[in-house]
Amino acid sequence: MTSNKQTGNADKSAHLPLFCDSLFAYKRNPTREVLVGPLGIGGNNPIRLQSMTTTNSLETEATAEQCLRIARAGGEMVRITTQGRREAINLELIKQYIHQKGYDFPLVADIHFNPSAAVLAAERVEKVRINPGNFVDGAKKFRDINYSAGDYQSELTEIEAKLLPFLEVCRKNGTALRIGANHGSLSDRIMARYGDTPLGMVESCMEFLRICRRAAFDNIVLSIKSSNTRVMVHTVRLLVATMRAEGMDYPLHLGVTEAGSGEDGRIKSAVGIGALLADGLGDTIRVSLTEDPEEEIPVAKMLKDYVAGRVGHAPIRVSPVHSYHPYEYVKRSSHQVGIFGKEQIAAVVMDFRQASSVDVGQLVPEAVIVDQVDASLPAVFRDRLRIVPFHNVPKDLPANVWPLYKAKDFLTGALEGRFKVLEMNYQELDEPMVLALQQDKDVLLLLTSAHANGTAEQRAFFMALEAHQLTHPVVIHRAYADAETEAVQVKAAADTGLLFLDGYGDGLSLSAPKLNTAALLELIFGILQASRVRFSRTEFISCPGCGRTLFDLQTTTKNVRERTAHLKGLKIAIMGCIVNGIGEMADADYGYVGAGPGKVSLFKNRELVMKALPEAEAVDRLIDLIKDSGDWKAAPL
Repeated sequence: MTSNKQTGNADKSAHLPLFCDSLFAYKRNPTREVLVGPLGIGGNNPIRLQSMTTTNSLETEATAEQCLRIARAGGEMVRITTQGRREAINLELIKQYIHQKGYDFPLVADIHFNPSAAVLAAERVEKVRINPGNFVDGAKKFRDINYSAGDYQSELTEIEAKLLPFLEVCRKNGTALRIGANHGSLSDRIMARYGDTPLGMVESCMEFLRICRRAAFDNIVLSIKSSNTRVMVHTVRLLVATMRAEGMDYPLHLGVTEAGSGEDGRIKSAVGIGALLADGLGDTIRVSLTEDPEEEIPVAKMLKDYVAGRVGHAPIRVSPVHSYHPYEYVKRSSHQVGIFGKEQIAAVVMDFRQASSVDVGQLVPEAVIVDQVDASLPAVFRDRLRIVPFHNVPKDLPANVWPLYKAKDFLTGALEGRFKVLEMNYQELDEPMVLALQQDKDVLLLLTSAHANGTAEQRAFFMALEAHQLTHPVVIHRAYADAETEAVQVKAAADTGLLFLDGYGDGLSLSAPKLNTAALLELIFGILQASRVRFSRTEFISCPGCGRTLFDLQTTTKNVRERTAHLKGLKIAIMGCIVNGIGEMADADYGYVGAGPGKVSLFKNRELVMKALPEAEAVDRLIDLIKDSGDWKAAPL
């Protein structure tokens, strides 16, 4: 992607309206209702939950039974891979099987490359998803083509000619349409004009949407997805703003593609989806995990219910918005206070104040909060910066001990000429506090919130700092009373991810006294990585699998993770097929991509290195490739 494209795309978004009604009050984004069979999406309907099958779509019973498991878990619609005409026709038998079992929920056909299959599917199921990147253009080829205005328009004319007959079939059968763009499968035409940018992804959707509007077809849901949470959030916001500018109000489906499995997949999904739900965007969601699809539904429901709990929250004092960059990443400027702020890495501050015991993992924070200077900690923590309540510190402070103040104590007696920490919330940023901070630059702010909409309150705090020209570094702090690790993972990632994606925060600290402290530390590092501000371990970009996947994706992903998780800073993509595989791994160091039944191709920096390897030896060959490239390090004992 060239810099002039980046600059041009940013200029084009400057005139757009804000993507939501308020940055400080939770409210669902108003959209029209779209019916998918009897199920309403958008309008006054609740956020709908869905998943996608991973079976061969020609295996009727296996696919239908997986659909039923998703429905029993709480899924309200199920998407099925529909590779070709045979699979499209077989949707009718799958639907019949489901009805015979006493269930009636909408099915969605997932179409790539094949307009004729889309037509057959529209005659049989309630909704069809098409990908604007390959509905007409075919597979992404990464060709560097210079399109003239005439060439560009010629391709749009071809798209319209193939799309209009399909829309008429949808209209006749009452079939809903999802226009679903993916970061990994933008057309060569879009790439040539816009580059691999949020604006390119939005335009990919809007080209199709404008054709639908001219044809007076409005039974449409939109989605834009990426495995990169920063790209995903900025792009969906840009899509909503673009629709608002053109008088459109179609509902949105949200998801982070290739989020992965286990803790990483849940955190990454909660960061991306949660950041959008927090501002009222999203009418249906899918959490994409490299696990059995029914396992996705409880995570999606937890996320949906958690954000919905903000309805009717207490008012948040509106802060002046001097500069805000919702469609691109711009890091807030902060000055340096010791190891915090300015250009230094986002810090991890572990809060041990309420911990009943301290467990040791492989990760170590930059600082710890403890009740006493001489608090007993495992050896790996002993040389860390200690943040201690000011009334428990000696007069002659050791260099690695910083006093911790509450707002009232800070105003009445903070030590001068020493680094210190001020624990405060937005409500405490009043005129006396602003004056005190203007006079004392040696302060690290530990930003807390107990507000029902703590994310918006903490965002307002950052905007207020900017309004007062205060550049103190800020560590975001949130506390959770939950006893379940997954609940804290989802909630904390949804609460804090938005702030880091928007460029706020110089560090993160979480308090969850009922959790294992090693697991909590892993979570903090995981949120920072999912928010793309600090990479501390291997990042796995792995898809959930679908009917196009022709190898054992879950087992393979587990094997790759077990053998490479210690390789700090590497990005490894494990993709079931080529639909999004090559594109979504665009910034991955290594790629493991399905190439056919039991066959795998290996990539390095998006370049094909080994083609159609037998699945049985592909993981070993991937390890060899990493070693031969000089990126291998032995796992710690």
